[in-house]
Amino acid sequence: MADSAATHPIWAALSSTGTPIAAQHEQLYGGFTRFELELEFVQALANPYYMNHLASQKLLQDQSFVEYLRYLLYFTQPQYTRYLIYPGPTLKALELLQQENFRRDILSPDTVARLAEQTLLASIKAR
Repeated sequence: MADSAATHPIWAALSSTGTPIAAQHEQLYGGFTRFELELEFVQALANPYYMNHLASQKLLQDQSFVEYLRYLLYFTQPQYTRYLIYPGPTLKALELLQQENFRRDILSPDTVARLAEQTLLASIKAR
């Protein structure tokens, strides 16, 4: 007997939005689960200009924010990496943000420009 789409294992593990089923029972924040918000945020970190903005707001100097970035390392685990649209740049940014020197250096326009160029070149090569 063939599996229907509703009972297929891939559909059983994900909601209609692609969010893990376990996350469906979480409290919602503005209509989104914590996982969805964290996923959106961690993917935004792949943008060097956004990292620069966080640094300019002094968030990268805030120890509680740095601890939050460390917490987000759970996205390096395969069961979470699969939800990332651009896992390479996203995980590289998350890795770099763990380093105190990088959190300071991302304030430099030269660092931002160099990282933006590297990200662009990597995306061109990936095509």
